[in-house]
Amino acid sequence: MANEGKTIKVRLVKGLRGTQSRHRLSVKALGLGKLNSVRELKDSPQVRGLINQLHYLVRVEE
Repeated sequence: MANEGKTIKVRLVKGLRGTQSRHRLSVKALGLGKLNSVRELKDSPQVRGLINQLHYLVRVEE
């Protein structure tokens, strides 16, 4: 893969109140907790899938 070893920064930009429970679990799986928390994650298809599911809650800072 071309993106091996790359990392992406993910920031939680919207609160979890009123969201689906599945989405709250996905946010926790990404390692994000409070609003504006940032996590640097390995760029993989699994992480990209979680980000696509949570597109309205998170921002990717590459």
